[in-house]
Amino acid sequence: MTHIALVTGAGQGLGLCIAGQLFKAGYNVVLSDLSLDAAQTAAAQLDPSGERVLALKLDVASKADFEAALAAVLARFKALHVVVNNAAMTMTTPVMQISPEEFDRVMSVNTRSTFVGCQVFGTYLAEQGYGRIINMASLAGQNGGTATGAHYAASKGAIVTLTKIFAKELASRGVTVNAIAPGPIESPAVRAAVPAERLEGLIQNIPVKRLGDADFLGKLVVQLAGEDAYFTTGATWDVNGGLFMR
Repeated sequence: MTHIALVTGAGQGLGLCIAGQLFKAGYNVVLSDLSLDAAQTAAAQLDPSGERVLALKLDVASKADFEAALAAVLARFKALHVVVNNAAMTMTTPVMQISPEEFDRVMSVNTRSTFVGCQVFGTYLAEQGYGRIINMASLAGQNGGTATGAHYAASKGAIVTLTKIFAKELASRGVTVNAIAPGPIESPAVRAAVPAERLEGLIQNIPVKRLGDADFLGKLVVQLAGEDAYFTTGATWDVNGGLFMR
């Protein structure tokens, strides 16, 4: 049986890399994004025939959009097995300059979306008795952030905790919930957040002296999405080049 995987924020960057690795591993993939055009372009890139992909508009700040996405997936593929909560907003505003409105917006896109995604999709997966949820956290949520804003770091730290909460809630019903916490990776988001004149210094502060590889993160998602990953739940997988060790 072909398993179905949904990735949020899959129109570009890391989300697209994750979707690509799941597609290569044999999954039918639902690429959701705030921009339907971006999702459709990404889906066509993965599978020009359109047989194994579905592009959806999904505003992760809206619970109704999550519910509509689930209905659309079931209408097209009749099932859903894997969810990757990847969509995020990265901002670098200095902590003393962050307005309450900006703080709320980042928390809504990053943390609230993970909560609602786990809630909506987790309920369905638990009813089916099987599922895999992978939440994208961040090194920033573990060390307080280096190149990112305080609101981004706080939102990602909360994802680590939510992962544990949903893992405990869903474990007995065949659903695992794990997080991946990347450090700086080679991606448009990192290059947008870190000015070119600072990037080399950032790289030199990474023990392995290199940025991370987005495709590797996608392959790690594939591992955590597998049926044989049933004994791994509530964990946060660190991929940070040695910047944070425990």
